[in-house]
Amino acid sequence: MERTTLGRTGLSVSVAGLGCGGHSRLGQSQGKSVKHSVSVVRAAIDTGVNFFDTAAAYRTEEIVGKAVQNCRDKVVISSKLGVIRPGTDHLGQDFLTADEFVELAEQNLSRLNTDYIDIFHLHGVMPNQYEYCRAELVPALEKLREDGKIRFFGLTERFIHDTAHTMLQRALSDDFWDVVMTGFNMINPSARHRVFSQTRAQGVGTLVMFAVRRALSSPDATAALIGDLIARGEIEQVGLEPDTPLAFLTETGGASSVIEAAYRFCRHEAGADVVLTGTGEPAHLRDNLTALSKPPLAPELLRKLEAHFGQVDSVSGN
Repeated sequence: MERTTLGRTGLSVSVAGLGCGGHSRLGQSQGKSVKHSVSVVRAAIDTGVNFFDTAAAYRTEEIVGKAVQNCRDKVVISSKLGVIRPGTDHLGQDFLTADEFVELAEQNLSRLNTDYIDIFHLHGVMPNQYEYCRAELVPALEKLREDGKIRFFGLTERFIHDTAHTMLQRALSDDFWDVVMTGFNMINPSARHRVFSQTRAQGVGTLVMFAVRRALSSPDATAALIGDLIARGEIEQVGLEPDTPLAFLTETGGASSVIEAAYRFCRHEAGADVVLTGTGEPAHLRDNLTALSKPPLAPELLRKLEAHFGQVDSVSGN
């Protein structure tokens, strides 16, 4: 597995990272045992993945902690904590205080069974929540770093509700974020200009989520979403077959599947450091990692994707 340097953190990380949340949560969403989920993480390690992203909300921190207990110094752990009090509206403003945030962060450490977290994120921050985070919770992150409990500051957007990256564009005008997590995929590549242009200029590390979600893994969902974009006048139908609008990606000389194309699209985007992939099965993990290890899509395919979807910023693909 190829590695890269994660921005100004200097961390050497695999270009593919194992996302431990999403629809699968390492198989926990499908009722798999903890032992099975630990085996997924260890399969990733055996394949050369050293970047693992989890969160309090995913309820997989203990699994990650068990899986990496014998190689903690060889892996990079990214974890996250929401900024709203548990049990309240995550789009609202019932914020954690700085003291509450630090107390809950201690629980992240305990669940991971580690003395430190490499990258600790404010999780899923909405545009209307950022100023509070900046004023009240960044000092809490600073305290955690001073105490040696976290190494670098991270920030993730709530892409399903903020598909145009409004929050991250504001946040990147500040210079204390070491890593950000953004949504980016073939049918909403708006992070290319709105996020990556800034992160590259500032040396901020980037984690890509939503490379493949339902809209790019289900042919019916793909056709329905792109049909909606056409109906709303956001894209034109010319050159797109109604039932198989992304068929051009798998024609002669193209990718073996739309999923493979989606991963390759993200993997080779300038400014994308780590592409996260989630799964609950080792075999599926290997397929995804194989796709992420392949070369860039052909230039003519990239030109077609840009022509069709380059201006889209209204969908997440979820």
